Amino acid sequence: MTTPYPVPSASEEPLGSLTRILALAEGDGTDSFLGDSLPHLSGRIYGGQVIAQGLLAAAATLPEAADEALEPRLPHSLHAYFMRGGDPKQPVVYEVERLHDGRSFSQRRTTALQAGRAILAMIASFQIDQEGSQAQVAAPSVPGPEELVSALEIFRTLDDPAAKFLGRTAPFDIRHVEGNIYLGPGAEVTNRQRLWLRSRGRIPAKASQTVHRALLTYVCDQVMLEPALRSQGLSWRSEGMSLATLDHAQWFHRDVDASDWLLFVQDSPTSQGGRAVARAEVFDSAGRLVSTIAQEGMIRMPTATSRGSGDWAVRFDV
Repeated sequence: MTTPYPVPSASEEPLGSLTRILALAEGDGTDSFLGDSLPHLSGRIYGGQVIAQGLLAAAATLPEAADEALEPRLPHSLHAYFMRGGDPKQPVVYEVERLHDGRSFSQRRTTALQAGRAILAMIASFQIDQEGSQAQVAAPSVPGPEELVSALEIFRTLDDPAAKFLGRTAPFDIRHVEGNIYLGPGAEVTNRQRLWLRSRGRIPAKASQTVHRALLTYVCDQVMLEPALRSQGLSWRSEGMSLATLDHAQWFHRDVDASDWLLFVQDSPTSQGGRAVARAEVFDSAGRLVSTIAQEGMIRMPTATSRGSGDWAVRFDV
């Protein structure tokens, strides 16, 4: 059996619930792991959770996992495809294939399965810390998080089961610069968005850099498609909307601190064929570019010839 990657549990809720489900259990064979799920308003497994768990499953098979004297290899990129929605009431099996271990880099393929069927396939690459030249784009000047309204404050003012659920269970504090689109479209139709986010609670000091990067991967799926929604004049409550993440690509450039305020600078360059592309540059509070992310998602609305599946309909039985 392969020992799961260590994820220390946070003592404060709801962050503690998240760290506990990221701590995978041993599966039935070598390089096989089991993961549980947090409830989600869509009634499906939240995509960011599957990617984060898959990343940690891959990390558990790296060379240093068997030899502590070796230098750690940190995730620097991942590419994932979602095949079908998952059932949060059933465990997820993560099967890892060891593709390559070189002097500096390692690559792993992770497949997430339920009932023997793949729900996600991902390849992740890891690298030891190495010296190199430094260059990056500058972080934009935006209002600081202390000047903006927290999504948690909005949820607490609403007499709505979905809002109460989010206010109670969201492990991250999110603050939009241009205003949120939780209840209705933005004031302006635009393909751009900026927001700050950080964890709600203290991440244990012994949490590794790999865990911090997995936490960023977890939360980013929550906001990645929002600039695409804004560009189409939509919101999370648009009636009849069907929405799903199709694929996810992410690069880690520098160390991440998920307890620090992180600035997302996002845009959506195109929407067509019921699909939309969205991008994000993520800066820390010191202005360092820590990650670049891209997603393509399915966004469908009812038309004159098609009602749409409305799979995004919010459930209140969570």
